[in-house]
Amino acid sequence: MKMEELTKVLREAGVVGAGGAGFPSYAKLNKAADTIILNCAECEPLLKLHRQVLEKYAFEIMTALDIVADACEVNRVIIAVKGSYKGAIDAVNAHLDSFKKIEIGLLPEIYPAGDEVITIYETTGRVVPPGSIPISVGVIVYNVETMLNAYNAVKKSEPVTEKYITVAGEVKNPITVKVPLGTRFDEVIALAGGTTTDDYVIINGGPMTGPKANIFDTVTKTTNALLILPSNSFVAEKRKQNVKVDVNRAKSACCQCRMCTDLCPRNLLGHPIEPHAFMNALANNSASQVDAVVNTFFCSQCGLCEMYSCFQGLSPKTLIGVAKGNLRKNGVQIPKVDAAPVEPKRDYRRVAMKRLTARLGLTQYNLPAPLDESAVKPAMVKIKLSQHIGAPCAVKVSVGDKVVRGQVIGCTDADKLGVCIHSSIDGIVSDINDQFVTIKA
Repeated sequence: MKMEELTKVLREAGVVGAGGAGFPSYAKLNKAADTIILNCAECEPLLKLHRQVLEKYAFEIMTALDIVADACEVNRVIIAVKGSYKGAIDAVNAHLDSFKKIEIGLLPEIYPAGDEVITIYETTGRVVPPGSIPISVGVIVYNVETMLNAYNAVKKSEPVTEKYITVAGEVKNPITVKVPLGTRFDEVIALAGGTTTDDYVIINGGPMTGPKANIFDTVTKTTNALLILPSNSFVAEKRKQNVKVDVNRAKSACCQCRMCTDLCPRNLLGHPIEPHAFMNALANNSASQVDAVVNTFFCSQCGLCEMYSCFQGLSPKTLIGVAKGNLRKNGVQIPKVDAAPVEPKRDYRRVAMKRLTARLGLTQYNLPAPLDESAVKPAMVKIKLSQHIGAPCAVKVSVGDKVVRGQVIGCTDADKLGVCIHSSIDGIVSDINDQFVTIKA
């Protein structure tokens, strides 16, 4: 398939990164690449969906990778997976003879192995320059579910209408499910048998980076997990922070031990992000430490600094996130800098997933969450018009319209970055506003 045709198919089918920020997948296609990486790191604790989907649909996913590789004229495809994902590895190995370009690249059992900058280094030895994207070193990175969606779009002409989600934590039966886009979170949680406590917090995504959510929120193309955690748990308490309090605590308690910087995954690869220096500048209201503030642009927001490294419970990740937002708001541009050499002690400073899970107080929830693809038929879906990086979709339907599953209900203009969205059920459009299209079955 030619790149132009593949671009059109992926855009019209609504294929975006099925996790993270939801970058439109067609926009990553680039003949400057020499390597494509499938990211099956399953980066955050408790999530199971990527390894499960790869194990069940290895042939389909490898077929999609082959199609993308042909379109981009790439001859090397690496399936990056942790060695402990035995089922996924066996499933890939069963088909390797049929895909001459594809190989397996084993990832260490560390966090954040799924940060694409880390994934690229661990599998190719290449360092993505600070502030740059993977194509700058000749690499394109896709995740597992994204490539399954690409297969369905190319081979079955099926758009993205469903999402795989791991439901874990304080639920009766941890599970990975496939649900229509726009399904309410409480309906998804019910598929895991409901909660085992009345006093809980919902985390939309992983415990390190996922925001706090509520039962009325709905599934989007980037919803990877719903974690139900006790309100008094460490992870939940971190979501209740007050930024003003965090600033005052940084001023009063940061002892400049450097642990946040010494364990920072991007810093270890030579990127000039130094959380301890930023905290020092913040604590002392120091206008002279410009680099410490501007270099927050290079933070990946993985959360290790405040969720693992800081023994005083401070919040460098949160405060760095605020600083980055303020820099952008004020028109500050990302500086162009070169990476320093990779830290020689890097291998000894990587954070083991098992230890991180224990530090977060989540070991008891690290249970199997079997994949269940039983048909889910919600009575109503509330589909977000902006589920990806780029321009939001312009609505293509009206209140009262009858729609069928897979029908386009919104799309971005052809000259803008974005994709189409589709109805995830058969039904009638009951409401439209500037954020959602609501469809009743």
